[in-house]
Amino acid sequence: MKPIGTLVPLETATELIDKAIQPVERTETLPIDDALGRVLVANVTATHSAPPFDRATMDGYAVISSDTPSASLQKPVALEVIEEVFAGSVPKKKLSVGEAIQIATGAHMPSGADAVVMVEETRRNGDVVNIYKAAATGNNITLKDSDINEGELILKSGTVLDPAKIGVLASQGLKEVTVYVKPIVAIMPTGEEIVPVGHRLKEGQIYDINSHTMAAVVRASGGIPLVLPITGDVMDSLKTSMENALAYDMVVVSGGSSVGEKDFLSELLASMGEVKFHGVKLKPGKPTAFAVIKGKPVMGMPGYPTSCLINAYLLLAPALRKMARLPARNKAEVAAKLGESVRGATGRVMFLPVRLGGDKVYSVFKDSGAITSTARSDGYIVVPPDASLFEGDSVSVTLF
Repeated sequence: MKPIGTLVPLETATELIDKAIQPVERTETLPIDDALGRVLVANVTATHSAPPFDRATMDGYAVISSDTPSASLQKPVALEVIEEVFAGSVPKKKLSVGEAIQIATGAHMPSGADAVVMVEETRRNGDVVNIYKAAATGNNITLKDSDINEGELILKSGTVLDPAKIGVLASQGLKEVTVYVKPIVAIMPTGEEIVPVGHRLKEGQIYDINSHTMAAVVRASGGIPLVLPITGDVMDSLKTSMENALAYDMVVVSGGSSVGEKDFLSELLASMGEVKFHGVKLKPGKPTAFAVIKGKPVMGMPGYPTSCLINAYLLLAPALRKMARLPARNKAEVAAKLGESVRGATGRVMFLPVRLGGDKVYSVFKDSGAITSTARSDGYIVVPPDASLFEGDSVSVTLF
């Protein structure tokens, strides 16, 4: 068994992973209602103007504005109502001087009209409507082509489809759209002591936490998790499981990346591909490995839940977002003061889970095996190697 090699800084680990990650090329065509959050393959050019006709933005009366300049509460202008137009219908009559057409919000503007007077500024009596406020040209009208022009580039390749962009697709009458597939990430849980959730625990066993937390990170980062059966610490079994996992876009192994007598992952990775690093200068999460096997990125995560999850946030999520062609996540940060003193790790950067309490933060880190270290935290602070931070010091909290 090869021990952990020379520890690499987190920045180096991130760079090595980034160089090995290639964005997915496979595509699929989906109904637009299923394409939320997906990445557009090709440019979309408008084949229809939007709106396709001049339309009213208020319920009221379509008028010729030059008929109304003298209209007021004291001296309304009386116009003859010659038609009523509702949304979805087309006006049959052309407006002439001294006439008005009752119109509904969204309805097609009649020919000859250049303004809409809101119904609140009118009073109708049979076929005559009194206008109590002067209208200016263009009042309460949305003009044809004012949103989208036919032939206009409306969505670029690589765009992430959000609700508004789904609406843009719908404005063009598109039922389907071609997007890049979500990368499939094979999650390989290992360890003799690991038991699937829902099973009865025996003495010395623990539930498989990491498969579920990593699957959640994969989903949140634009991928599809595929959790493989738990593999024991036997080289032949690990190799078989790895060979099966390599059918997918990325492999993440939980456990087996430490230096124990039965931790075979490093040896397995070296025998099947190229190990880029094994060991990172950070706490928690030092025993992390990364390799490329048959062109597929393979990430070996620590078995302890907090270490595994922190590294999933730091290393797995950015890599998967690149593979899924999603933009890098903007990390939200808040300023606070330490509510207690903390000590850094010897020779390693510490990513310390903390909770916010007013304008102060407090460590919630117990140990690498405690999942509540992250479950009860709001984010983390970065403690430099060998450093001590003191109560009252200003810190920046990166929110999870």
